[in-house]
Amino acid sequence: MITPSMKGIILSGGTATRLFPLTATTSKQLLPVYDRQMIFYPLNMLVKAGIKDILMIVAPEHSGQYLNLLGSTLKKFGINIYFEVQRVPRGLADAFILGESFIGENNVTMILGDNIFEDDIAASIRDFSSGGMIFVKEVNDPQRFGIVEFDESGKVLSIEEKPQNPKSNFCVTGAYVYDQRVVEIAKKMKPSSRGEIEITDVNNAFLQLNELKIKKIEGEWLDAGTFDSLLEAGNIARDKKLYENFDPIIDQAIAEFNEELKILAKKKLL
Repeated sequence: MITPSMKGIILSGGTATRLFPLTATTSKQLLPVYDRQMIFYPLNMLVKAGIKDILMIVAPEHSGQYLNLLGSTLKKFGINIYFEVQRVPRGLADAFILGESFIGENNVTMILGDNIFEDDIAASIRDFSSGGMIFVKEVNDPQRFGIVEFDESGKVLSIEEKPQNPKSNFCVTGAYVYDQRVVEIAKKMKPSSRGEIEITDVNNAFLQLNELKIKKIEGEWLDAGTFDSLLEAGNIARDKKLYENFDPIIDQAIAEFNEELKILAKKKLL
């Protein structure tokens, strides 16, 4: 039996209204976090995990900006970036439906484009074999998140979305790893009251199969969804030198892209 390879998805759609007017002209994930665009943080984690094929799910109004930045930046390094336009956001789990042909018979890691992890989760992604795996982080305000209850051995007991009476303080972060069954699971999901296909329902489906695992996040985890958290993300990236944790491929690709832009800028001045 051939072991499935791992593919990657970065979900970068949405309107990010909490960051207006910054996001009136560009995608939130293209805003800077210290010395590079936010999108490079989740992209880095996938590249460090050895993933060569990555699908970017973007909003139509920003698709050209993503294509300009990432269309060929990583191709010479053997990293293939594909694009899928999500015209109407239908929930996180919709990414697996949009990416059905891309995923095929492979395992898949999805990371939200605005999630920044201090921890290196690449090894956990590389070691994944089957089922589902989520990354959890202890928080002080569990009512705001999807909350995971688990026993001392790490066995998941329940997952609830924004519970009034949380059973733990560990929330689900924006990185998810599943085997190829996630596509059919997502396709069978009914939209919630919000009209979205919820990722919590996907996680519960793997939980019911007794195939959902957790990995704890100890370091910083940021979603950069407000002015304050965007500023905090930049400060943390600077103070903790998160830029030193990037794969050399990403660093070199950014450096070469920057140099190309400078050369083009000089030509336009002549």
